[in-house]
Amino acid sequence: MEKKQPNKKDKKPKEDTVKDTINITKDTARNTAKKTVQIRLIGSSHIAQQSIDDVKKNIINFKPEVVAVELDARRLEALLDNEKNNGNNKQKVPISLIFRIGVVGYIFAKFGSWGSKKLGKLVGVEPGEEMLTAVKLAREKGIKLALIDQPIEITLARFSAKITMREKLMFVKDLIYSVLFAKKAAKEIGIDINSFDLRKVPSTKIIKQLVNVMKTKYPNAYLVLVDERNRVMANNLIRLSKTHQKILAVVGAGHLEGIKSEMDALMKD
Repeated sequence: MEKKQPNKKDKKPKEDTVKDTINITKDTARNTAKKTVQIRLIGSSHIAQQSIDDVKKNIINFKPEVVAVELDARRLEALLDNEKNNGNNKQKVPISLIFRIGVVGYIFAKFGSWGSKKLGKLVGVEPGEEMLTAVKLAREKGIKLALIDQPIEITLARFSAKITMREKLMFVKDLIYSVLFAKKAAKEIGIDINSFDLRKVPSTKIIKQLVNVMKTKYPNAYLVLVDERNRVMANNLIRLSKTHQKILAVVGAGHLEGIKSEMDALMKD
């Protein structure tokens, strides 16, 4: 697997745009011509207007055969329901689902949803709007849509099972610290809170710093929420590449490097 070399005439991408194009060259038949499969990955921020714009531009300019999104059927249904009800998701969570995913996973999901909505209101963007934009544009243009993420029930059940007491206590401690000393907490992980723009995707450098912090402080949370899902999404993209030649994948920026590494490993096997 090799990365596409940029044309000298092409404009340099903005430093805070996180994306990459992967070319997979493979035989179409034994000892005959080869074909190149292009998989373009866009690393998004779920509340950034820049991500919505990037999705629109890439669907128009790249002209993919498939638009793949970091969603599963339940999360897509929730996004559509949220839009239908003007930002007020009316879906009720059945008690049986809470038992399946575990109380810890359920609380984590609710807290994450609440936090992203709070941040989204600051910039006037509903969380996940870039994914919804990709879905709607794909449907409008008759492009195949692929949901490549692991089912959310599996992720949350794994989270409930794997998260340790140490990580739970560390999370509470870090949460209190970040509320009381927001600027100091942000500075410790390399973020200048005064210049940080929620409307844009964070730079590659900041994303790597945040992923490394999570991996170090919350190794089991990282394993379940990032690493395992990277593997699932990489496998699904490789599977799509067997039948399609141009794939646009919209994934959270924190997953981009991991998915690329997983795809590299899969191609070498």
